[in-house]
Amino acid sequence: MPELPEVEVVRSGLEPAVTDAVIERVLVRDERSLRRHQGPSEDFVDRLVGRTMLTTRRRGKFMWIPLDGTGPGGEPEALVAHLGMSGQVLLRSPEAPDDRLERIRFDIRSPEHGALRVAFVDQRIFGSMAIDVLVPTPDVPGDTVPSQVAHIARDPLDEHFDDRRFLAALARRRTGIKRALLDQTLVSGIGNIYADEALWAARIHFDQPTETLSRARATTLLAEVRLVLGRALAEGGTSFDAQYVNVNGASGYFSHSLNAYGQQGKPCARCGRPLKRVQFMNRGSHFCPFCQRIRTPRTPA
Repeated sequence: MPELPEVEVVRSGLEPAVTDAVIERVLVRDERSLRRHQGPSEDFVDRLVGRTMLTTRRRGKFMWIPLDGTGPGGEPEALVAHLGMSGQVLLRSPEAPDDRLERIRFDIRSPEHGALRVAFVDQRIFGSMAIDVLVPTPDVPGDTVPSQVAHIARDPLDEHFDDRRFLAALARRRTGIKRALLDQTLVSGIGNIYADEALWAARIHFDQPTETLSRARATTLLAEVRLVLGRALAEGGTSFDAQYVNVNGASGYFSHSLNAYGQQGKPCARCGRPLKRVQFMNRGSHFCPFCQRIRTPRTPA
């Protein structure tokens, strides 16, 4: 499933092409890709055609493009996309052949690039698009997010992410640290791959109770999360197959830099002992049993 780096790669790739572009035509090929849209496909099309797209935005794994004007209720609106397990947003020339798994197509006209096609392609149809109203954020005056994204916390690469608030909230949790990292209401954008990588880098067991983490170790973990996400961004994200590609159809190559995720049975890059995979929340956790032991806090004598 695309995580923060993959979605950010798509967002930044779209930005120069769609900013200030006019939507000239919308073709919905599969209405299942509108499951988050409140209304039929005709409503989706009618509310988009003729409108101008503004600068692309992202929070965690959600991406959206604010639109000029207002919706039927007078509120500002945005085109929202969630890639799900296999969603792709691809830029094409108008004369390019149709993508076999194209679910929604946008014909746009960019002031800089002329006529372009934006294709929402999704093999498994777990992703979706919708038009949603923009609502104010409680922490930054003047900032807005789509209403269906409002419950999602900021991610560690967000300039307004509050480290102190996150660390305080983490200390109040009573759960395993990986479960906390995957809780999108606490911190967004960290999926299974990057949680495993950051925990390995910080030498923290995935099931270490959050209340037992010292502030220093939690701070180190947050720093490692940012480093891992930053490196993945620099390498175009993580691609294991053709289900994640950037807007030009190219794969990311962070999979070659993984130290824990998917490396079970291979020697740990730190200690040389075999890495292990165990079942965790209907997926897997990858870790080094020697480097990442559960630590029990010392009790006063």
